[in-house]
Amino acid sequence: MPDEAEQPLEDLLERAADGDEDAWRQILDRYASRVYGLLRAQCGNTDLAEEITQSTFCTIVTKLGKYTEQGRFESWLFRIAMNRLRDEMRRRSRHAINIEEESLIGLAGPAPAEQDPADADDPDLHRLRRAMQRLPEADRQIIQLRHHGELSFRQIAEVLGQPVGTVLARQHRALKKLRDMMGADEPDASSDTPPEGP
Repeated sequence: MPDEAEQPLEDLLERAADGDEDAWRQILDRYASRVYGLLRAQCGNTDLAEEITQSTFCTIVTKLGKYTEQGRFESWLFRIAMNRLRDEMRRRSRHAINIEEESLIGLAGPAPAEQDPADADDPDLHRLRRAMQRLPEADRQIIQLRHHGELSFRQIAEVLGQPVGTVLARQHRALKKLRDMMGADEPDASSDTPPEGP
């Protein structure tokens, strides 16, 4: 029997649908941390991200028997997670989610509570967090799907229901905005550094 790492996803899904607990564990090992990371980045709430991650996989396990793998499992999984989060936020009647510093796990390092104390005063980390907070929600979402969810552009397009070209353009614009904001946040060192010559 091949190693777990070599198990094709289609085989794992079929086995899990037939009740194979080992196959289901392998699916969770592959995807749970990515789903959780994306949800946490989206809502900034560890408990809610954990709750929605569990809810997402409960949905997957109930629908797996009718699912046929055609290379779209990840898109389906992340779309369910994003829809669950949106539904829960509506249910809680929150009209906006404050993005906490902890929401930038993959892009800017671990949440403040989990940070190494040596990183606490990292000015680049703080600038990145401030810049991410100022991005429009749609821009944050595409960066988070790519970097927290680790989705391909094709998968992001499927999750968002947009053409791949649109997703690529949005990602490019979002990262440019982020770079511009980070550059604008740099301390003014003009008094300390002489201008460069021609």
